[in-house]
Amino acid sequence: MKVYRSLEELPIINNAIVTQGTFDGVHLAHKAILNRLKELARLHDGETVVMTFEPHPRMVLFPDDHGLHLLQTLDEKIASLEEAGVEHLLVLPFTKAFSRLTSLQFIRDIIVNTIKTKMLVIGYNHRFGKNREGTFEHLKEFASLYGFEIEEIPRQDVDAESVSSTRIRKALEAGEVQIAAKYLGRLYTVSGTVKEGKKFGRTIGFPTANIDVSHPYKLIPADGVYAVQVWVDNVCYGGMLNAGFRPTVDGTMHAIEVHIFNFSEGIYGKNITIGYVDKIRDEIRFSGPDELKKQLEKDKLHATRLLANAID
Repeated sequence: MKVYRSLEELPIINNAIVTQGTFDGVHLAHKAILNRLKELARLHDGETVVMTFEPHPRMVLFPDDHGLHLLQTLDEKIASLEEAGVEHLLVLPFTKAFSRLTSLQFIRDIIVNTIKTKMLVIGYNHRFGKNREGTFEHLKEFASLYGFEIEEIPRQDVDAESVSSTRIRKALEAGEVQIAAKYLGRLYTVSGTVKEGKKFGRTIGFPTANIDVSHPYKLIPADGVYAVQVWVDNVCYGGMLNAGFRPTVDGTMHAIEVHIFNFSEGIYGKNITIGYVDKIRDEIRFSGPDELKKQLEKDKLHATRLLANAID
């Protein structure tokens, strides 16, 4: 997949089959669009083009709203789109000036004159342009005027629920990582660098890797204890994760720490990836280290069963 960071970098693409959107999470509804994009490219001897934006438009339009967290970093999104088979990815800087483009300007100047789109594929109820004025009906009108074709992908449902990035974010914020995985079509993952901690876990037989997630807008699922899969140097291990303030040891700083099963290597400074399988329990305060250790032993058995079922 070729990645372009401006319209000026984009080469001439014959029979460009195009879609555009934020694509946060590259979930099942996004994949339905991408699969149709690839199908149309084969039918028309064309190439697939995805246009997305950085930063997320809401961060520019509502800079004082600090509640938005994202399912993917830009690098994660790029990797997911490449895995989905996209040929050309255009990452446009989203600015205040860009947000003021009318739907006509966006279609005429970018979709038609710059990308020279043959077909535009959009998701269900997609809006674009200044004040989100552009609709599917709007696009159909301009398609006939400017000579490109337009197709809308129907709403994608799982268990009668519409799949969307917003729905997945809400599930993760509630600790419902299984629901998120069902809508994503894969485990929700978080990556970070292993940093040195207080090493309390070692004293009770449960050493942990403390994870520093550097991206400020990456969504971390609700606090609690989870069964997880952990990728270290491209090898997958089982494990259990705790996110929270560690009340039993009077923790005052929020921490994400993972105990990796059957693992004893030194990994300080390494980047690891955690896939959330299921939530085991909320974080709670215990009377002391002995009671905590007994609970962790129960948690490990629970996590082991959950991981075995996930593999089956």
